[in-house]
Amino acid sequence: MATEKKISYEGARDELAQVVQSLESGGATLEESLKLWERGEELAKICQEWLDGARQKLDSAKPAGK
Repeated sequence: MATEKKISYEGARDELAQVVQSLESGGATLEESLKLWERGEELAKICQEWLDGARQKLDSAKPAGK
């Protein structure tokens, strides 16, 4: 996963949108579809990690008691 972390949130989000579009088009073989699905899962996890990190930064920046 260390190499995957180098991708930006925007890069992962955009690639994920492309994966979804490819899957929705229905033109891929079953094997290709499974590989796309797996890549989509990886990208979704990367996006979630970025969002979780951003939330932690925001939460730690809040004044105490709020």
